[in-house]
Amino acid sequence: MGKDEKQLLDYFASLDASGRNSLLEFAAFLSSRGTRTPVSETSNTVQEPVSIERPETESVVAAIKRLSETYPMLEKKHLIHEISGLMAQHMLQGRVASEVIDELEMVFRKHYERHIGMEQD
Repeated sequence: MGKDEKQLLDYFASLDASGRNSLLEFAAFLSSRGTRTPVSETSNTVQEPVSIERPETESVVAAIKRLSETYPMLEKKHLIHEISGLMAQHMLQGRVASEVIDELEMVFRKHYERHIGMEQD
């Protein structure tokens, strides 16, 4: 086991149940952020968002996954700063999940609108 892994386990062990859950959610988010294959930038067709209904109850991590599937044409590297900031507000500052998800939806929509604007130029 490497030094980083041991340190992560020490942090995990020092947390209460809520903190452990938050750490696991954040780890899931970080591990999923680079899994999408972007649509080729040479493609001339504008890809429409996939219609995926928002569940009544949803975690922030699940919302990020849903929005990533809704907007597969977006490259996460352009969204990661805003996404991670909102995730931190939820996990570290206790911001309500539904508010963070509302804002995440706006972030993805804004980036999509920018994306289609660039495609049409």
